[in-house]
Amino acid sequence: MGETTGITTNGRQSRLPGLLLVCAGLLPGCGGSVEISVGVGEGNDELRATPFATGLAYPWGLVFLPDGDMLVTEKPGRLRLVTSGGDVSAPIAGVPAVSYGGQGGLFDVAIDPDFATNRRIYLSYAEAEGGVKGTAVARGVLSADRGTVGNLQVIFRQQPKVSGSGHFGGRLVFANDGTLLVTLGERQLDGDRPGDRQEAQNLGSHLGKVVRIRSDGTVPDDNPFVNTPGALPEIWSLGHRNPQGAAINPKSGELWAVEHGPQGGDELNIVRRGRNYGWPLISYGCNYGSIPNLCTPVGGASSAPGLEQPISWWVPTSTAPSGLAFYDDNRIPEWRGDVFVGALAGQGLWRLQLDGDTVRRRDLLLHDLGRRIRDVRVGPDGWLYLLTDEAAGQILRLAR
Repeated sequence: MGETTGITTNGRQSRLPGLLLVCAGLLPGCGGSVEISVGVGEGNDELRATPFATGLAYPWGLVFLPDGDMLVTEKPGRLRLVTSGGDVSAPIAGVPAVSYGGQGGLFDVAIDPDFATNRRIYLSYAEAEGGVKGTAVARGVLSADRGTVGNLQVIFRQQPKVSGSGHFGGRLVFANDGTLLVTLGERQLDGDRPGDRQEAQNLGSHLGKVVRIRSDGTVPDDNPFVNTPGALPEIWSLGHRNPQGAAINPKSGELWAVEHGPQGGDELNIVRRGRNYGWPLISYGCNYGSIPNLCTPVGGASSAPGLEQPISWWVPTSTAPSGLAFYDDNRIPEWRGDVFVGALAGQGLWRLQLDGDTVRRRDLLLHDLGRRIRDVRVGPDGWLYLLTDEAAGQILRLAR
């Protein structure tokens, strides 16, 4: 599953050394609760994936607060506080109205770099206007009792809004300079009208872009297309399909993001200022319904001058990556510097081992859980926290 040239890939977790599967409720057909143990290195040291919090409906995004508690979004439109002990609150009041359906709903949550003093949080979501929809970002102030979001203000709206309920993107990442990066899908415009797919290449549209704004929604003066006639000044990069995982590399300060291809061709990219990532002009993925290994890539080629190449990609089948986290903690020294990516179709957690900006190996962990992983974050305790994408969703903790 998910082979790419030059990368050693283990398709199922059971092929990894030092692995123990203990049937005890996460696996179909098991009673109680399940623990999956993962070998972290050459020795016998193991981590176990166990339920940390339950009772979440399609959780989508997670962020840790300074005290170790966390905010978690539920796609139907609810925001929850989950304590460091795993207790889940009633829905927090004051969340914006979302358009829930298909892939639409409440997406990511982020906290302001100065949250300790201003208590601001940021939410991305699908916003409807008449019969069309788009990704929006709002900010508000979390009350001292953490029961309400007040002073809500919409700071960004994807333009144009279009029909359909697919490919909203929606990840929120604060860069080291305090600007906010927002990933935006191309809204699954696969050719209903001539030129629909080309919206990802149109600088007059937010579709299929990453945008960069200040925390109040204004545009930084050094954005790449500020002085380009006809271009929307928020745009940071273009040519994306549906980026659903993003994080800042702690070593370089650059944005890394994973995005969905069509049939195959999911990508990991370093998202740099003003660069074009090729959709739909080039792709490693095929049109839906193609015979694997016998199809022509969307766009007719996988590379072209002036268009960026991914640093890793999944072919011939899609893993549907969602959520991305760099491991930069000493709790698990064998994993320090690695990247972890959730998998929806792949139903697991990818570990990507890096050599600078090169992926030298990747392994699919936790595949035997049979769970769609929507998001992955590194907790302040150094363990990994995963969101499962399901009606009875959970936070899983991967820890000793």
